[in-house]
Parts: sequence; structure tokens; C-alpha cells
Amino acid sequence: MPDERYPIGKFQFPEHPTPQQRDELIRHIESLPSLLRDAVRGLSPEQTAQAYRDGGWTVRQVVHHVADSHMNAYVRFKLAMTEDTPTIKPYDEGAWAQLADAVSEDVEGSLVLIESLHRRWSVFLRSLPQEAFQRNFQHPERGLMTLDTTLALYAWHGRHHTAHITELRKRKQW
Repeated sequence: MPDERYPIGKFQFPEHPTPQQRDELIRHIESLPSLLRDAVRGLSPEQTAQAYRDGGWTVRQVVHHVADSHMNAYVRFKLAMTEDTPTIKPYDEGAWAQLADAVSEDVEGSLVLIESLHRRWSVFLRSLPQEAFQRNFQHPERGLMTLDTTLALYAWHGRHHTAHITELRKRKQW
């Protein structure tokens, strides 16, 4: 049985991404809002309150987490483009997932936020020259991160969490 924590596998970064690979990663960022919306389409509030695995977050928490995480990523890209190797502020995603808005709020607000955010993020990413993806920021826990690495990570991240939901739906036959 596949690992429910990593339904698409663990993150792997292409060592020297080509412009074509970057373009594909940006397409993943662009397509995430519709894929995520499709993943939750038709789910009842009771279904979105189900955890995608034992000990895991609920569908609702997953959707709100994607919004929280991708907002932080977008800001990190902007900081890296406007400052020299800024040190970013990490956040406790587990603690954020336990806040009232993530635990009880309907997913629609986060879906709309993700749609708007990803529209802006995609325009921004497509405006960058290839060499800009070598710019970086300092992550206090992960060290120096390039925009190349960050782009690949968040393209994977969106697909990863969408798969949590789609795999749960398959298992539950929803």
C-alpha cells in the first residue's frame, strides 16, 4: 500500500532545471487552483471534516494549509527579488492548522484566495528572467534556498496536498 503521507512521492528537486522544466513547474502553479477545486467539488461539510489519513489533517485543514503556505511562498519570492538574500520568517504550519479558521471554516474562502494568489504568482513568475531563479533567501531552518528550489518545492506541494484529497476520495468512494 502506498504511503498515505506522500501519495505522489517525496519532494525531489531537479539539480539543474532547464527553462522548459521551469515552465512546467510554473504550469503546475497555474493549474493548482482548478485541480484543488475539483478535488473538493461536491464534498459535504462532514466529508471535509474527515482526515486524509490517521493522525493527519482534515480535508478542510489541508485546503486552508495550501492557502497559508502558498501565501508565505509568494512573499518569499517577492522578498528574494527585492532584497539581497533576505532571511525569511518561518511559521509553525501545525499550529496554524489548529487555528479556528483552519479547523472550522468552509474551504471556499481559501479556494478563492488560492485562485487569486496563483493568478498573481503565475504572472510574477512568468515575468522573471531565467537568471532570477538563482536568487535566494535564507530560511532559518532549511538554510539557503534558491527560487529554483522554491518553485519546484511549491509546484510539488500543491500536487502533494491535492493528492491527499483525491486519494481519500478514492478510498472512501466519494
